[in-house]
Amino acid sequence: MMDLGISGRTALVTGASRGLGLSSAKALSDAGVKVCLVSRSTDSLSVAAQKLSSDCHIIAADLSDPFSIKSMLEEVKETFGVVDILVANAGGPPPGNFETTATEDFSEAIQLNLLSTVEMCKGLIPEMVDRGWGRVVAITSIAVREPQAQLILSNTARSGLTSFLKTTATEVAGAGVTVNSIQPGLHATERLTELYEDLQGVASNVPTGKLGNPDDFGEVVAFLCSEQAKFITGAAIPVDGGAAKGLQ
Repeated sequence: MMDLGISGRTALVTGASRGLGLSSAKALSDAGVKVCLVSRSTDSLSVAAQKLSSDCHIIAADLSDPFSIKSMLEEVKETFGVVDILVANAGGPPPGNFETTATEDFSEAIQLNLLSTVEMCKGLIPEMVDRGWGRVVAITSIAVREPQAQLILSNTARSGLTSFLKTTATEVAGAGVTVNSIQPGLHATERLTELYEDLQGVASNVPTGKLGNPDDFGEVVAFLCSEQAKFITGAAIPVDGGAAKGLQ
């Protein structure tokens, strides 16, 4: 296994009780990082924590609630002292199109999938800048690159988040802090199993002919947090088996 040069660092991973968030936390833990797992359910987090290769801290928090985010940030700083790495992940908003989606639904989606990450970045990046080292990786969606039908809320909020991250990356790059996003396509997660009965049929729509492996995705996240990735910033990287059709 490649030495990522981040053993002993600390990481906050949200949406970490299952799926791609948990896979990211596992990969960081395997690299020697002290991880704090965040999700809404303490019970789910306790189960997830058992899957990591080293001890971790868990915090139940609701990313749709700014006050919950503030309390979570205070607790993780009190526990770890400093947070070197932020992996920002949040569940997707409900499906819908222009006609069926109410205006207030956009506000909720923007809080969950845009402003929650803005708030975490505002709480953590200034201290990363002061220390001269930091990594931010946001898990968004391939829908940012190629907007998907019936996902108007996700398309809107996560595209806004990607622009925020790109802008922020430029501003803090000189301080040793990198800011990137990863755009996952279809991966073999519990969420996908809940949405589709015929996973093989779903996989047939991916050029590779298979669904992504969540553990492989986690390794991509961990690499972006590594010392070797210090020259990668402001990037929005698709991990989708070649499914997105565009060049950008």
